Amino acid sequence: RYGGTIMENFNQSLIEINNLAKEEMSPEMKMKIIREITKPYARLLTYYECAIDEVVTKLNILNKEYSLNSEQNPIDSIKSRVKSTESIVDKAYKKNIPFTIEALEANIRDIAGVRVICNFPEDVYKIRDGLLNQDDIKLIEEKDYIKNPKSNGYRSLHLIIETPIYLSTGKRNMIVEVQIRTIAQNFWAALEHQLRYKKNIDEKKSISIALKLLAEESASIDTRMELLKNRIYKDNKQKAD
Repeated sequence: RYGGTIMENFNQSLIEINNLAKEEMSPEMKMKIIREITKPYARLLTYYECAIDEVVTKLNILNKEYSLNSEQNPIDSIKSRVKSTESIVDKAYKKNIPFTIEALEANIRDIAGVRVICNFPEDVYKIRDGLLNQDDIKLIEEKDYIKNPKSNGYRSLHLIIETPIYLSTGKRNMIVEVQIRTIAQNFWAALEHQLRYKKNIDEKKSISIALKLLAEESASIDTRMELLKNRIYKDNKQKAD
């Protein structure tokens, strides 16, 4: 059954499931889709893992390069993940995306995700520019939630990029979502994510307002810390001269 190409195998195995899933997906149907998708999809997941490796390597090189010209590394940490098959099936179903590899690749652009945590706001844009200046990286979409925060106070820079991976059969372009944010922005986002999914909370509106105010306070701390850093570096440079 899986003797053809990955796309042929995937499409053939899911024709019946696509038809059955048009109206409503039961837990049994969901598990059937996951079982059918796993074998041919494993290769595609590996491709996304390779794309993450490419992007993370580029980011680590940038971090080392920038540290040669300053007293600190702009990147505090890097995290990455490939969406699970179950998460992809859920998202495809909610957005009415056909269960084919072509449709999933075209419409779900966060299957491969990299999160870069920087020390200061200016480091976010330094890393962004360094990554996008590379001639094998193509910017697909950019959303700047730092300059234009979400209504709930969320701040982060989101990039959808295309990067090549090199296989035995040749080059293959892959889509990766890169989120770049400061330590303070990540701290707020992580806690807000936990609180957002708590059920049976009274005074949800007042809690949302409080979270937004905390996001603004966090942004203010980022700005003040950056000003302090620049002051310290300026003093050190003057002493060295």
